[in-house]
Formats: sequence, structure tokens, C-alpha cells
Amino acid sequence: MNANPSLDILVVAPHPDDAEISVGGTLLVARSQGLRVGVIDLTSGEPTPLGSLETRARETAAATHLLRLDWRDNLRLPNRSLEPTLAARRALAIVFRQTRPKIVLAPYWDDAHPDHVAASQLADAARFWAKLSKTDMPGDPFWPPRMLYYWSIHLRIHPKPACVFDISTHMAQKMQAIACYASQFGQESSADGPTRLDDIRDRCRYWGWSIGVHHGEPFASREEIGLTSLRALC
Repeated sequence: MNANPSLDILVVAPHPDDAEISVGGTLLVARSQGLRVGVIDLTSGEPTPLGSLETRARETAAATHLLRLDWRDNLRLPNRSLEPTLAARRALAIVFRQTRPKIVLAPYWDDAHPDHVAASQLADAARFWAKLSKTDMPGDPFWPPRMLYYWSIHLRIHPKPACVFDISTHMAQKMQAIACYASQFGQESSADGPTRLDDIRDRCRYWGWSIGVHHGEPFASREEIGLTSLRALC
């Protein structure tokens, strides 16, 4: 992967597998349309009951290959103890300055998982810091022009999205990418009811239904979303 790319879309993911779960379909569609996409994982995601650093790295590599990402890296911030510190803000701002994404996809700001809330706060703060001049941060000042927020899977809330992205053509590939994380999902059985994979698939089906397609992924925005043509709504 290019060590210093210029990206169209960059996902800020608290843990490996968060990008696949929440926006994997969007990334696959974007790649099919010729856009350059990347993921910055903030932590290793470990420890987990059946995972390890080595296992998670292999799983992430496999998922990255299936998503056909142009770039992926990990800031190695502390899992389970992620905080929006100045040091973490600086590290993410440097990523923004180096990858210069047109769109940043960050976690929704309200969630049960403290790491997800911290990641959302970090993305907002790093977006501002990335544009600073007279700083020792490497790279030229840069303000990511668009920030969208993707849904998490931990808190059972139903905020109204600003838009829903049609991922119908790539839903199967999204689920294949998520399945790469066997240490997180492979031990589940459907005998006792819906699994987490069932939940992910069903939620995508619901959001697809909400816009009249098979599957979708929702996004929130704190800023208005502009259109240059109503054809995008047809």
C-alpha cells in the first residue's frame, strides 16, 4: 500500500473490524467507482476472549484484501482505554495531513462503548488540528472538507440519519470481510437465536428498506450536505 496516499475516503475505526461492520459496503462501492479509500485503526482491539495480537493482524490483513483498500494503518493507541488526549489528537491529525481525505467517516458520537465515543471526539478534534500552521506536525495544513458519522452496533438507539448509502450490490462482500474476524464472530451459533452477524445483516436490510433498496448503511452529519444535481436523488 502507498505509504503516503491522497485518499477520497478515510475511515477512523476504534478497533479492527469496526470499519468492516459499519461501512464495509460503502467502502466496497466506493472502490468499485474508482475512489481511493483507506482505514486508520486506532487500537489493536486486543485483548479479546479468543483473539491475540497476531490473530487480529492476520484477520485485518485478510479483510483489507477483500475490501481492496488503498491504505490501512494502526495508531496503536490503548484498547479499552482510548481517550481523546492531546497526544492521540496529534497522531490522528498527522494522519489527516498525510492522507488528505475528502471525506472522513468517524463513529457516531453517542454509543455504549467508551472507545467509540472517544474515537468520535478524537476525529472531531483532529480534523481541527490538522489545519494548524506554525506547528511541529509533519505535512501541510489540511482541513478534511466533509465529516460523516457511521452507526455503531453497541447502543440500541435510533437516531435519524442525514443519508443512507445503497450497498446492495456489495452486501455479500461486506459480510465476507466481517467473517475474516473469526476470533470475534466464528464462535457464535444460531441455535440460541440471532447472532451478531445476523444483527449486522438485518440492520443493513432495514436501512436499505428505508430508502427502497435491498441493503444500506446510514450516516449522520453535523453539517448540511450539498447537492449539485437532483439526479443524485433519482
